Amino acid sequence: MADESKNFLALLNGLARRSYYNEGEYTDEVLHDQIYPDMPAEEFSSLIQKSSTTLKNMVSADMDFNQLEAFLTSQMKRRDHPMTEVHANVYRKFWKTHKNKIHDILVSQSNWNNSLKKVSWRIDIKSQSRHVDQMNEPTAIVELTMGKSAKESIDGTETVQFEMDESSLGTVLKNLKDIEDNISKYCEQ
Repeated sequence: MADESKNFLALLNGLARRSYYNEGEYTDEVLHDQIYPDMPAEEFSSLIQKSSTTLKNMVSADMDFNQLEAFLTSQMKRRDHPMTEVHANVYRKFWKTHKNKIHDILVSQSNWNNSLKKVSWRIDIKSQSRHVDQMNEPTAIVELTMGKSAKESIDGTETVQFEMDESSLGTVLKNLKDIEDNISKYCEQ
């Protein structure tokens, strides 16, 4: 049984790498040859199908460990093709290891809009201006870099550069403080 649990864990790891970590070299044939070489192809295909479906259910529901336990218990009590206790234990072990990684990958893939990648700034003194009274005033020069996702290269980003005087900077900082306060308020609840 120890061999079966190791093999099944290796199968789940291979399915996760293929489906969620974008490692395409983990094909059904490779998994069959490396993990279950003695299993008939039809039986292996059925095992892949059941395992993939179970993993997709776990991932799509983003199950916590109580939900996982209830789900696995229901799978073990099914009348047609119930899950074995060995497989249930392997799913528990697998989910404990991969839950957060898979969740983070799916969240990063579902970010449809641009996100802020980098903020850089510096303070300069105006040396030229239309009005003499605005010369030698400190000015913040801000550069924001935005892009679609972390996977994109620097070519997939846009950069916006702008200047702010002291009053504009104060307004922006006040608005950022308000945002931070609201986030803190909702996180505490």
